[in-house]
Order: sequence, then C-alpha cells, then structure tokens
Amino acid sequence: MHVVLAGGGTAGHIEPALALADALRRQDPTVGITALGTERGLETRLVPERGYQLDLIPAVPLPRKPTPELITVPGRLRGTIKAAEQILERTKADCVVGFGGYVALPGYLAAKRAGVPIVVHEANARPGLANKIGSRYAHGVAVSTPDSKLRGARYVGIPLRRSVATLNRSAVRPEARAAFGLAPNLPTLLVSGGSQGARRLNEVVQQVVPHLQRAGIQILHAVGPKNEIPHVDHMPGMPPYVPVPYVDRMDLAYAAADMMLCRAGAMTVAELSAVGLPAAYVPLPIGNGEQRLNAQPVVKAGGGLLVDDAELTPEWIQGNVLPVLADPQQLTAMSRAAAEFGRPDADELLVGMVYEAIAANRRD
Repeated sequence: MHVVLAGGGTAGHIEPALALADALRRQDPTVGITALGTERGLETRLVPERGYQLDLIPAVPLPRKPTPELITVPGRLRGTIKAAEQILERTKADCVVGFGGYVALPGYLAAKRAGVPIVVHEANARPGLANKIGSRYAHGVAVSTPDSKLRGARYVGIPLRRSVATLNRSAVRPEARAAFGLAPNLPTLLVSGGSQGARRLNEVVQQVVPHLQRAGIQILHAVGPKNEIPHVDHMPGMPPYVPVPYVDRMDLAYAAADMMLCRAGAMTVAELSAVGLPAAYVPLPIGNGEQRLNAQPVVKAGGGLLVDDAELTPEWIQGNVLPVLADPQQLTAMSRAAAEFGRPDADELLVGMVYEAIAANRRD
C-alpha cells in the first residue's frame, strides 16, 4: 500500500500529515508514504527530518477568497497537476490524503484524473478553498470541529504528535519544570506565538513580567527564533522568568505549564485540548477570522479565555490571566473543560478513513 500526503506550506498543514504518516507506519511498517510539497514550504525541512519521502511540485498560490485572480488558477494549475499525477503513477498510489495548502488542490485533481481515492482533512473551523473543492470528490472528509460545514464531514479532530497526544501533564511536570529551570511548585504561565513567535505577544508579556513575578507567577516564554531575547534583571527571590528562542519539546512545555498565552491556530487549540491545558487565546488579526472560530468552542465551554489582538495589554493580563493562575480550583475546572474537546486518537481515526477509502475504491 502507498499513501500520498498533500499538505504543505505551513506547520498547520504539515504536522497533521506527519502525524498520520506515523500512525500509518505504526499499523503497517511496510506502507509506502510520499509527501507532496513545494520548494517554498516548511515541508522541505520538516518532512525529511521525520524520515519520509518528499516530492516537490510547482507552487500555485490560491486566493483565500473568490477574487478575479481565481479565473487564472486553472491555467496555472495544469503543469502542477501533471507533476502530481506523475508522482501518483510512479508510486502506484492507493490513496491521496490532503490537508490543505498549495499542494492539496493539485493533489486532489491529479487523484481524480488518475482514479485514486481521496480523503480530505480540514483542521480549521472555516475551510480553505482547496479543501472545499477536494471535498466534492473525496471518499471521506475529516474535520476538527463538530459543526463543520463541509459536506459529509466526520468529526475526528486533528492528528497530533504522539508525544503530545499521550502526554500526562501531572506525571511529567517535575521533569519538565526542571528541564526549563523553573521552580517545582509555582503557578506557571507558558507564552508562545507559534513556531516563529509573535512580536505583539512578546512586547506585552515583557511589560507585564514584573507584575506576574510579584504575584508569585513564573513564566516560560518562547519568543521565536528570529526575535531578540529580552534582557531581564533577575531580582533575588522572585519567581523565574525563562525566555528561550524556541521550544523543540512542546510536550515538556505543556507539562510545565498551568496556563498558556498564545495564538489560536488550529494545531495549537487541538494540542492544548488534548493535554487539558487552559489558555488565553489571542487570535491572529489577519486572515479570514478562522483563528477566532478555532478557539470559540473551547472558550465557550470554559476551557480558555479569548481576547482580540488590539485589546491585549499588560492590564488585561493582570485582570484576566493572573486571577486564573492564582486560583487552583479555577485552573482545574478550566483544564477539565479544555480536555472535553481533546481528540488524542484523531490519527488512528484518520487511518481508518484511509483504509475505508481504499476498500471502497476497490469495490467500485
């Protein structure tokens, strides 16, 4: 059996694809896996690092919304669809699983032409153009939210790294806090703006650090690899403030934390729900508003807070985040509410959909 994964560009598309690849290999170590990508996406680094084959096709950016530019897409897609079709023929692909991004649409259209079954996974509450089109031809459509508008969608969640999906935060907490140089028993805030960091979050957090420390809160702050590490005067006897450029073990960071301040990308919301970590979500103020939609169900259930980017201030953190961190009972209640949305078995559910699609295609 050979499965082709089409999800490139950003970590939000690539990480679920790689989690599915890992799950497929756990079930059948002999399965062939090829990831489609473009030379401009993060997949050029992430896919080989995980030990999977990456085949590149030309990038054809898609407009996020219907625009006059959409008319030119079919012509620009012809070459990239042909390149994807050649990969399907060479690998004798049994299924194409798409996750959105530049490579998904050519992967879907090539699979349709080649008679290869399609499974679509949509991570965001508001689906992108590629997955809207791909869902019309798919044998199965998996989504991360129960109220998705995609036709025939099945709610499975987002496939996650096993280190996160199986994490027991309380059991790992002593090791995690020691690894980051944090105190073992202080309330802990984790701050991260994603793999590249978020300047807005960094600036606000740096202003509020002394106030949090005086309240007995310690902070682990992933500022982003391209952002400057802030200079902090360490005052004797104050809780630690630990700024780092990047965290490559997010499972340990989640275990160390009692609460997180972060953006609301679909992967972030899914991971925090899976491990039961409450968060103050600050949706990215650009795009089509999907980040707010990603966080809203968890926040509505009591598993997090939500604040607009423009309204995030040191005063907001002091008035909203600090009281939660200072109240163990509220932290416990929010953790349980967040965990209600966790789907740690999403990778295995998606594997099942792949096998169903292949079996259905063989019967047809």
